[in-house]
Formats: sequence, structure tokens, C-alpha cells
Amino acid sequence: MSAILARAPCKITQTSRRGYTTRTTAAVAPPPLAARRSGSALAQRSSFAASKIGSSFVQTTRTHAPMRSSRMCVEASGDWVLMVNDVAGKMGTAVVEAAQAKGIKIAPYCLTGPKRDPITIGDVTVELFDTSFDRDEVMQRIKKEFPKLMVIDYTVPQCVNLNAELYIKHGIPFVMGTTGGDRDKLLADVKDAGLFAVIAPQMGKQVVAFQAAMKIMGDRFPGAFKGYTLKVTESHQSSKVDTSGTAKAIVASFKDMGIEFEESQIELVRDPKEQVERMHVPEEHLLGHAYHTYELTSPDGLVSFKFEHNVCGRSIYAQGTVDAALCLMSKIDSGSEQTLFNMIEVLESGDMR
Repeated sequence: MSAILARAPCKITQTSRRGYTTRTTAAVAPPPLAARRSGSALAQRSSFAASKIGSSFVQTTRTHAPMRSSRMCVEASGDWVLMVNDVAGKMGTAVVEAAQAKGIKIAPYCLTGPKRDPITIGDVTVELFDTSFDRDEVMQRIKKEFPKLMVIDYTVPQCVNLNAELYIKHGIPFVMGTTGGDRDKLLADVKDAGLFAVIAPQMGKQVVAFQAAMKIMGDRFPGAFKGYTLKVTESHQSSKVDTSGTAKAIVASFKDMGIEFEESQIELVRDPKEQVERMHVPEEHLLGHAYHTYELTSPDGLVSFKFEHNVCGRSIYAQGTVDAALCLMSKIDSGSEQTLFNMIEVLESGDMR
């Protein structure tokens, strides 16, 4: 498939899939996707549309507001650059802000669902490639522009496996913050591919520490709560359609401690009125919160335990996600034999800022 824009001589860095060792060779590569006309108030961008005519793609021209040069996002071809899918979402925006606060460079592109205009976050303007684009072509071009590219995924549950397959195909390491999808298939696909990734249902470091403590209890004290009954309630913003992955993980630990309980028994609270009156969620955080309550009661009803972890806003997840990306970068650069990690392993590694 021919490039749309004229090519210019440059150097590219080639990487091996597992070791990510680098070597520099003379080559030609397409210019940045964000190329623009000097002195123009509007940028003319050429791109591939997803529709086909025979075996070739239709070339279209789109007009957008001017974008900052991608050179602002990367000083050298060997530097790591984060691509966040999707910055149009609240979590994506929060992750970009957290990454910028830690001095991490952000790619000026991302994948999105519906067609959207470019979004400016801090010092970077991000071009959004919607479903009308050929995503294989987009990822190939972005990977050529940024050889050391890493993706953070905060999209929607139904895209988890499709996106992971895309990252695997192009050898792009990633952090999967999106919950849902076929998790067994996701883990198996990434492991079989030998691709570096962090996959976890919970990215908040402190919540993960609590989750790890519960797992240790389950491993070391099997049957400690045998005969007890368990009630689990979780409240999230109404846009979250799936059951909390954190709640599922904690339930698994309680089951190891002897409690009979099924994931289907987890109560999901999504009604804003009930969230305020029953769960005591502040109204200003109805659109972004995560409240979890686990109540255990002895067979005779005379003994009870209650665990809670309540989060308002998204900063705890964004900061943890960026730390997971930093950890993954460190593992790749050090030639780690292990390629697939969870957040407990991220905490244990100490590769965080």
C-alpha cells in the first residue's frame, strides 16, 4: 500500500519483539501523520478511509484545526512514547494529564469510536482516528513514527479483545485498564504472543495493595470464614455496565477463606438517587466514583466484619496506570524474561515514581 505523503530519508530504530534490543539502520519512513502546511490556519491531512474499492483503499482529505508537531512529544527516536486510547473518555484524559505531570511524552494520536475533532490536553493536541479508518494502517504508521511506542487502553469492554489483538499484531506493548471482555482469552493471547503487557482489573495502587492483602489471607488462611455469609455491594457511575473487576477479585479471596458466594450475587448500584441516599456518594462525584462494601456475618449472627474502599474521582487510577506503564518500560529496557504482569507485580517491582 503506497504512502499518501511524500517520503523523506531518515533513520528508524528496529526492535525485536521480546527483547526490544535496538539497532539503527538507514531507511526511509513516512513523515509524521500530523504533518501540516507552514503558515496555514488549517491543516490539510490525508488519510485512508476504511472503505475499499477492490483491493485498494479510498484516499480522502480531511480539514482539521492545526496540530502541534509530533516533535514536541519526542526528543529522540529511542524515547518511550505513550499512546492513550481513548483520550475522548474521562479516564483517557486523566491518564494523559497524569503522564504529562511525570514528564512522559504523549503521542498526538489515538483510536476512538465515533468521529471526533482533535482534543488538546496540556501541551499536546491529539488526533482521533475513528472507525472509518483502517486501524492496521494507522497503527503501522504510528509505530514507524514512534518506534518505542506503548499503548494505554481505556476504551469499552466490547473492544478489549479486538484492541489487544491489534496491539499484538503490531508488537506494541500495552497496559490494559479497560475491564470486561473475555479475560481468559486476553491473557492467553498475550502470553502466547510473548508481548509485554500489564493487565489488571484495578489500577489504583492502594486498592491493589488491599486486594493483595486479601489474596494473602485467602492463600494462608483457607477456611477462616467458613460458614459466614457475605454481602457485596458496589456502586459506580451509571455509564459502567459491567460488574467491578475488583469486587470479583475480592470475592475470589473470600471464597478461598471458605465462604460460599457467586459473582452473580454481587449487587450493582447504578441509580444516582440510591447512590446518594444509600451509598452516600457525594453528588459532585456521581459521574466518577467507585464504592465497594463487603459485609461478613457469622452463622449465629453475633459476629460481623465490614470492609470498605471508596474512591471519588479518577486520579488514583490514572496515577496507578502511569506507574504500570513506567514499570513495563523498565522491564522491557532491562530485558526481562517475564513479559506479562498484573498490578500486584507492579507494586512488588518498585518501578514507580
